[in-house]
Amino acid sequence: MITSLARSKIRSAIVALTAATALSLAGAATVAPTEAAAAAGVENEGADCAVPGLPDAGSLPTNSKLPDPFRKLDGTRIAARSEWRCRREEIKRLAEKFVYGEKPAKPASVTGTVSRTGITVNVNHNGRSSSFSASVSLPSGSGPFPAVVVLGGFGADTAAITAAGAAVINYDPYAVGREGTPRTNKQGAFYTVYGASSSTGLLLAWGWGVSRIIDVIEQSDGSILKADATGVTGCSRFGKGAFVTGAFDQRIALTMPIESGSAGVPIFRGIPGEGAQSLSSAYGEQPWLGDAFGTFTGTPARLPVDTHEMVAMVAPRGLFIMDNPHITNLGPRSASVAALGGAEVYKALGAGDNLTYWSDIQDGTHCANRAEWRTPLQQNIQKFLLKTGNAAGTIRISSRAPGNLSEWRDWQTPALSDSGDTTAPSTPGTPAASGVTATGATLTWTASTDQGGSGLAGYDVYREQGATDPQLGQSATNSITLTGLTANTQYQVYVRARDGAGNLSGNSSPVTFTTTASGGDTSPPTAPAGLAASAVTSAGATLSWTASTDDNGVAGYDILRAPGASGGTFTQVGTSATTSYGDTGLTPSTTYRYQVRARDAAGNTSAVSNTAQITTQPGTSTGGCTAVATVQTQWATGYVIQPLAITNTGASTITGWTVTFTLPAGHTLTGSWNGTVTVSGQNVTIRNVGHNGTLAPGASTSSVGFQASRPNGNTAVPAGYTCA
Repeated sequence: MITSLARSKIRSAIVALTAATALSLAGAATVAPTEAAAAAGVENEGADCAVPGLPDAGSLPTNSKLPDPFRKLDGTRIAARSEWRCRREEIKRLAEKFVYGEKPAKPASVTGTVSRTGITVNVNHNGRSSSFSASVSLPSGSGPFPAVVVLGGFGADTAAITAAGAAVINYDPYAVGREGTPRTNKQGAFYTVYGASSSTGLLLAWGWGVSRIIDVIEQSDGSILKADATGVTGCSRFGKGAFVTGAFDQRIALTMPIESGSAGVPIFRGIPGEGAQSLSSAYGEQPWLGDAFGTFTGTPARLPVDTHEMVAMVAPRGLFIMDNPHITNLGPRSASVAALGGAEVYKALGAGDNLTYWSDIQDGTHCANRAEWRTPLQQNIQKFLLKTGNAAGTIRISSRAPGNLSEWRDWQTPALSDSGDTTAPSTPGTPAASGVTATGATLTWTASTDQGGSGLAGYDVYREQGATDPQLGQSATNSITLTGLTANTQYQVYVRARDGAGNLSGNSSPVTFTTTASGGDTSPPTAPAGLAASAVTSAGATLSWTASTDDNGVAGYDILRAPGASGGTFTQVGTSATTSYGDTGLTPSTTYRYQVRARDAAGNTSAVSNTAQITTQPGTSTGGCTAVATVQTQWATGYVIQPLAITNTGASTITGWTVTFTLPAGHTLTGSWNGTVTVSGQNVTIRNVGHNGTLAPGASTSSVGFQASRPNGNTAVPAGYTCA
């Protein structure tokens, strides 16, 4: 049970800064250490805030300066730290509407498993379901461990993370939101649930996936991973994802984006003048940003928000931004302005030393592990995840790309009061449970009274469960209807009141209730049998199996697929209401394994079927194709090719393509995306993946790209691309 002051109280009690964070060119500005802010107990603390109507895109004025993060939608400015909770919610709603698309609340059902090697996630919502998984690498010791979710698998210093004592969760964002898809037909676990035409961009979809991983960790017994000590990191496009993920889930204690570039940390308003990747290019390259952002690619000054406010959304939690001043295309000058602007909110909340921005580095290679970052990386892990350190935040901006906040703002940072209220509300009455079902219950309790003058703000509802009590929800009144509970499970729940200054009452006496057993059905269906594949082509196959049986009827089947003849993780790729399924979008000449499981109406799932293995037929390339490479960015020791555009030049549709080229001497491939790559010496072969192999006559795919390193001073890039 929670016995210490809750998280919002901890934040309001953080000691004020003793030194202001200042710009330092190739130097450091530090502030006196303060207590690390704990992560919140819920994904979004401001969900219960009353937010005025948001403006329409057509009515937005042009403002070349950064919006004032302290000015509310009603035109007034916040005056107390307790007001930040609802001001942050306003920023969140604006960012969703105009930049990223909506991040839906927690789905009706999130289940899964946590083991010492992996995490599985199963989501069911409004009759739709999807699944994905992530692998886990534990540090030495017995645990439980804090964990850092690494998006995309490259650029993060995982050795330093595990050496610091944190686990690494290797998360493939493409399982949740694929690149290389049109905005009208987005693919992945998020879009399986919310629709292929959802206006939400990939960055927030990837963040949704991390949130669901945290849901599963919270539901585990806590013996392997800690539920209240999660970080997130990633580099390049996955740095964009890590930044947005941390901004939109307040359970994340430490956010660490690396070289995120346009659509990441850099302020939108600064990108055109700096010469970074243009907003139209970032918007068009992949559906990273929400569909609504397309209106602003040429007029970012009309946006009612900017990324300094995304930095502020992380406050007062830990934030460590790693940037590269050697690559103008990444917008490092604009990124430093975003950090400096967001730091003003951190300072106003008394948490300025919880933010670090570091671009003062010597090595310009994109997404390299750097010695300069290793110590602050481990210090941040110790401070925010292990709770064993208290190192002060640092601003180290390289003289190669210095930002000047004064050029971008016409507002000043207020001195936010603590409201003078340090008196907690009275303890709520014992909750009473009613309307208990398999997945929900309604609780009511005698209201608390405010005793300090700041007004009663609402209630937090917790489940008593081991060392860390998960927060089940928040309410502005003395009742709440809980949803997404587990059937046939005992819950012991208590309530705490919260006032406008962030003071929390004592715990109410708990109420104990047990959810029903879904109409008495707790028996899973039998496992499907006789799974077999037929009609195997270069891009698809048909699966069939013998029907399962269930005492109350089988509702459908989940189809699971894994890559290769061995290894790999089975992930859900579709569902079927019958005993057959056609899988499409596969890669030619590739081996896959399949399993099927049955579901009943109560949500019980069977054991998996036998495994069926296929190898797709070789792809055809009637009429031929071409491959044209564009150098997106380059620096002294490396370059990025994006896009490597493949075009069908024939008169018939092709269902597969293969591009070959030779790297110049001394060059090494360091990363790639949206293609299956093999390297033999300096010879590189890139084959299509499932979603970009089929091209109609004249059609192209521009989702493929790669990154390479080269000797310092060598200016060569590959040439002589062939496509077949």
